[in-house]
Amino acid sequence: MEVPLPLQRTVLSERTQSKIKPFLGFLPGQSLQWKKDHVVAYRITASADFSRKRQRKISTPGSKGSTPRGFVPRTQVPTSTQRRDQKNNEEKEGPDASPAQEFGGSNAKTPKLKVGSEEEGVSDINLVAEVEESDEESDGVIGEVVPFSQSLFDNKIGQSEENGRAPEVGRHVMESKDAEKINKYEEKVTANSGADVSVYGRDVEVTKIYSRSNEAQWRENMNKEGSKEETSISKMGINALGETDSRIDETENTPKNANQFNDGYTSNSKDKRSDDQFLKLKLESEEILRKEVLARLAEDNFRKGNKLFYYPELVKPDQDIEIYFNRSFSTLKNEPDIIIMGAFNDWKWKSFTIKLSKSHLSGDWWSCQFHVPKEAYKIDFVFYNGHDVYDNNDKQDFCITVEGGMDVFDFEDFLLEEKRKEQEELVRQKAEKERQAEEQRRIEAERVASEADRAQAREEVEKRKGTLQELMKIAMPSSHSVWYIWPSEFECNHMIKLYYNRSSGPLSDAKDIWLHGGHNGWKDGLSIVLKLIKAENKGGDWWYAEVIIPDRALVLDWVFADGPPQQAITYDNNGNQDFHAIVPNSIPEELYWAEEEQQIYKRLQAERRLREEAARAKAEKTARLKAETKEKTLKTFLLSQKHIVYTDPLDVQAGSTVTLFYNPANTVLNGKSEIWLRCSFNRWTHRLGPLPPQRMTPADHGSHLKATVKIPLDAYMMDFVFSEKEDGGIFDNKNGMDYHIPVFGGVSKEPPMHIVHIAVEMAPIAKVGGLGDVVTSLSRAVQDMNHNVDIILPKYDCLNLSNVKDFQFHKSYSWGGTEIKVWSGKVEGLSVYFLEPQNGLFWVGCIYGRGNDGERFGFFCHAALEFLLQSGFHPDIIHCHDWSSAPVAWLFKEHYMHYGLSKARVVFTIHNLEFGAQLIGKAMRFADKATTVSPTYSQEVSGNPVIAPHLFKFHGILNGIDPDIWDPYNDKFIPISYTSENVIEGKQAAKEALQQRLGLKKADLPLVGIITRLTHQKGIHLIKHAIWRTLERNGQVVLLGSAPDPRIQNDFVNLANELHSLHNDRARLCLTYDEPLSHLIYAGADFILVPSIFEPCGLTQLTAMRYGSIPVVRKTGGLYDTVFDVDHDKERAQAHGLEPNGFNFDGADSAGVDYALNRAISAWYDGREWFNSLCKRVMEQDWSWNRPALDYLELYHAARK
Repeated sequence: MEVPLPLQRTVLSERTQSKIKPFLGFLPGQSLQWKKDHVVAYRITASADFSRKRQRKISTPGSKGSTPRGFVPRTQVPTSTQRRDQKNNEEKEGPDASPAQEFGGSNAKTPKLKVGSEEEGVSDINLVAEVEESDEESDGVIGEVVPFSQSLFDNKIGQSEENGRAPEVGRHVMESKDAEKINKYEEKVTANSGADVSVYGRDVEVTKIYSRSNEAQWRENMNKEGSKEETSISKMGINALGETDSRIDETENTPKNANQFNDGYTSNSKDKRSDDQFLKLKLESEEILRKEVLARLAEDNFRKGNKLFYYPELVKPDQDIEIYFNRSFSTLKNEPDIIIMGAFNDWKWKSFTIKLSKSHLSGDWWSCQFHVPKEAYKIDFVFYNGHDVYDNNDKQDFCITVEGGMDVFDFEDFLLEEKRKEQEELVRQKAEKERQAEEQRRIEAERVASEADRAQAREEVEKRKGTLQELMKIAMPSSHSVWYIWPSEFECNHMIKLYYNRSSGPLSDAKDIWLHGGHNGWKDGLSIVLKLIKAENKGGDWWYAEVIIPDRALVLDWVFADGPPQQAITYDNNGNQDFHAIVPNSIPEELYWAEEEQQIYKRLQAERRLREEAARAKAEKTARLKAETKEKTLKTFLLSQKHIVYTDPLDVQAGSTVTLFYNPANTVLNGKSEIWLRCSFNRWTHRLGPLPPQRMTPADHGSHLKATVKIPLDAYMMDFVFSEKEDGGIFDNKNGMDYHIPVFGGVSKEPPMHIVHIAVEMAPIAKVGGLGDVVTSLSRAVQDMNHNVDIILPKYDCLNLSNVKDFQFHKSYSWGGTEIKVWSGKVEGLSVYFLEPQNGLFWVGCIYGRGNDGERFGFFCHAALEFLLQSGFHPDIIHCHDWSSAPVAWLFKEHYMHYGLSKARVVFTIHNLEFGAQLIGKAMRFADKATTVSPTYSQEVSGNPVIAPHLFKFHGILNGIDPDIWDPYNDKFIPISYTSENVIEGKQAAKEALQQRLGLKKADLPLVGIITRLTHQKGIHLIKHAIWRTLERNGQVVLLGSAPDPRIQNDFVNLANELHSLHNDRARLCLTYDEPLSHLIYAGADFILVPSIFEPCGLTQLTAMRYGSIPVVRKTGGLYDTVFDVDHDKERAQAHGLEPNGFNFDGADSAGVDYALNRAISAWYDGREWFNSLCKRVMEQDWSWNRPALDYLELYHAARK
């Protein structure tokens, strides 16, 4: 029978050790008053029946001459009946029983426990209790205790000392199964150790009540229980009920028993079933704790009228929480179902929907449990019935703050990083899909091509078979008077003698006779060449050659000649039919043709694959060159404003920190005492808004100032302006454009704009001049930058529709008293809408030249805006060009801006101010932004009355050329492809081809090319002078062009005739339009002359440099902006991020053109190596639309701002 064992007295021997096993749980029989405090129980269990071991003594040998330690007189132990009586008496005496009776004496020693680890890495913990030595004896007790901290145990013992008694902890009842398991375990320990570990077979419990402030440490200690800790308690014994007849096991003197005990306990401490039991008890204790806390929270919140509480009360990331909702306080009080719908972090992360269930708590509390993710800083939720009844906290939603995790900014960065990863994965998946699709296309293309090869092989075989069969019809075994074969029966790979009677034909007087032969209708060409030998043993004039019959020969083919190939003069070819002899024992004909077809098929396959591989390699190189050029141009663009502003590093990466340098000396802020940076991102639309103004500090060099800026992960553009004061004052905002620097590697991409061009020209389907080139090339470049571009064009009856893909009827609408049909198609990859009014305005066979051009194009402009409105288009930019579509600007502002197209802004480009100045002036007034085709030309026309009032919105942006049309590496009109790597070889081949085509002398001379319209604007008097000057310098000159004015055309016809008679081998004037010839001139010329009187932009000099030809130009308009003199413009070129690239001159007279042309030709003669390097340099400069497109995008954004 087991009875409670009060803790009375402790006697510890010096070397006593006991194994301690943790116990976690509560004492179910004991009344626990939790409220705001928690209870932790510890116990020491003695499981053996002490009475059965009453007469046993375990002695330990002592040292000589000393009294054996560890023995004391033993107090008589009561019987079972006595124990029951004693307990009954104690219950009758009640709480007033004296401490002496409970403790068995007032002199009981209180143990002090010291906790520590014997060595690092060992999971066992030694708990060493040190007390004063006592002469009293006590039974040694080996029991199970929960691991505890020093403070907990000291506090408990202190409480016992203050009360004068140890707390009674035996009043509990264990579940029968649990008790049986523990008793079995204790019996196993006893059996293994051989020690007497029973003291009345009861539990000795130490209970500690501590405040909630200690809860965290308690939980930490509980979590450590998972490691099986080997605990030693030395110098410890327990005196039961004050009796003196107890024994102490002196382990130092009984090493055998101690080892038996330790080994047995260690073995059992690893018993998994025991571990499971303790884990179960721990979980049960935590569950009791949880229920007690929940009950208290439910009571408190109900009393306060709160409809919601949660557990644990401190919510942390990456943990489970329970939500409790009181339905009776809610709008959902009559609803049978309660559902929580929520998410985390202001509804931005991981939404959830969970159905609540009725909880065990008293009252109408419903609950659910869910996991709080580690990224959470807030939980947001509402309750509803699954249909249409909600409780959303009076439209404010419910929320719970999550402590100790991310904050709002950390989470935003986390989301951006997740978005970046997602984008990378999408890119990877897209690339993989494209790769698989490309592989499927390749397989399908290979299948189709293979079938085509097979069909071609069959076709060739049939053709050869027909030819060979005809030969076999006329073939003879011999012609005894002319030739014969010995032996007459032979087969492939055999040697025969072929005899020929020299006297029988045209070779009768020949000194030598040669055989030129082949087989099967000369299938492999000339494959047998042998010299005949005089047949001495035959009469007559017979000669012979020993011939080995070729493999797979059906027919032998030959002729006789008086010499070997390339030297023979006279032939005997059987009257132009050649000689033929059938091979008697050849391969079966069916087998031969089957093998022949297979050989032809393999040859065709090999040839095709070589072509495909060459084309693929060329395409890859072209793409690489374009990408490299684009990257280089972007860097040039970023460096182009380095004299004012730049960043370090130059390439701004999202998530990085950059230093921004600014030089106010070159701006309106020059001389200001302080400069403030005002910065934001993404075209001033970033979620964080503008950054606080930052005062810039002096840099280490020059007059530059600097500031440091942290770039967000979702930035794609860095935007900034500068001011003289923190609160404003004078601003440097780049003349209203603001400063912008692209950001790379961000998770956000710039939203695409929708740009619509309304124009009357478009290359190549409706081109008259440079306007058509600009519309097409600019649109392609902007579209390549991931923006959406449409073009609206009149549907002329003279359109070149062969260059329109997917041309089809789109819709029709009525406007202006007529029906307007709309057609759509793709031109150079661009979406084009063709407007065809049924009133016939564009059924006139031409683009320009009618007396009512203004009326025609005015109608078109209005119809185009009406099309946008009726089609539901909402473009960001409407771009109109020159006088012909200038009416778009004011028609939009007057009739459409406030009636459905309010989003759009108008950009107007002047290509040539010489035409339609009045219309251009009106468009300038209404346009949001206006441009012309070069910075210098914009300055040249800035004083014009139609321009001057609008300079604040007028900008000069260079045109570019289309690098796909003008590409020497893929140009089909030149003899060999070339890049800057082999420019000298390529241009030399092109020059020779040009000389040959035009009948010029094939000589290594400087060649000047002129490609132009022959008008006064183009400087025709300078062109004539340059022709004569080039010839004087012993150069060659080629002109390609025509004049719209017949008088000028006739003048140049006369000049051509004069040059033909005087310098036929060095000058040629081609007075027409010839596209292929223009490509050959660009490639073959050393110089391209452009002596224009005025030139808004000019594309000729740009195309020349694309082909490695050196431009010689007059300083005007776009010519000055693109050509930097090798002798005078080094600094100007560097300011644009370039190197000098040509020759230029100022005047509009012969002296001016002589100055530039003479220097150019002299450079060719005197320094060919330097000149060749100049050709390479100009080829590597980018004059495509890469840079102008960036400038136009900045202008578009400025128009929208």
